[in-house]
Amino acid sequence: MRMNHGDIIRNLAERSGRAVAHYWKTRQGQRHKQQQTGKADQGLRSAVTGGAQMDGFIDLFTELIADSGISNRYVFRKKAVELPGFFRPRKEWDLLVVREDTLLVAIEAKSQVGPSFGNNFNNRTEEAMGSALDLWTAFRERAYLNSPQPFLGYFFMLEDCEASNRPVKVQEPHFKVFPEFVGASYMRRYELFCRKLVLERHYTAAAFISSTSDEGMLGRFSIPADDLSLERFARVLVAHLKAFV
Repeated sequence: MRMNHGDIIRNLAERSGRAVAHYWKTRQGQRHKQQQTGKADQGLRSAVTGGAQMDGFIDLFTELIADSGISNRYVFRKKAVELPGFFRPRKEWDLLVVREDTLLVAIEAKSQVGPSFGNNFNNRTEEAMGSALDLWTAFRERAYLNSPQPFLGYFFMLEDCEASNRPVKVQEPHFKVFPEFVGASYMRRYELFCRKLVLERHYTAAAFISSTSDEGMLGRFSIPADDLSLERFARVLVAHLKAFV
C-alpha cells in the first residue's frame, strides 16, 4: 500500500535514524575487518569514500521515491548509474530515476569523518560543484533527450567531533575572503556550502546532517540548519516526483 505524503514525512525521522546507525555500524565493521587483515591504515580512507556505509541513506531515498508512486524498476543504484557528461564522457551517481528515456532524479550522497577535514573538504566541494556543472551543461545540450529539468539532490553527513567544530583560520595573502568564512569551523563551512549549492541553483535540494560516532550507532543525529533538513529534502523530492505519477 502506497503511503501518502504525510505518512512519508511522519516516518522520516525513524527511517533516517536507521540510515545513520547503518552508516556507523558498517564503518565500524569495515575498520575491524581491516585491522584483522593488517590494513588498518585504510580505515579512514574508506570512511571518506563511503561505499556500503551510505547504503542506508540510498535505501531511504529509494523508499521515498517508491512511496511517491514511482515503480522500483525505474530506480537505479550500484548498477546502471552512469549519466553522460559534457566535460567528461560520464559520471556515476549514487541514485538515478530514469523512466522511459526521461531523467527524473539524480542524487549524490557523501560523508566525511575526522580527524583530517582540510583537504577532504576541498575535494568534496570541488567534486559536488563539478558534477552539477557537468550535468546541467549536458542537460542544456540535450544529452538526456527531452527530459524536463530533473531533481538534482545532494546529501552530506559530517562527523560531529572536536575537530569539525573547531574554528579554522583562513589565509588572505591578496584579498579578503567572504566574511561568513572567517573563523568558521568545517561544520559551518559545510552548512554554508550546501546552502549555497541550492541558492545558486546548482542543486534542487541539499540535506546536511551531523552525527557523533557514539550517538550515531544509536541512530541519533543533528540537523545544523532547518533549511538543510532531511525533511525539507524529502518534501522537495516527493513534490517533484508527484508531477510524474
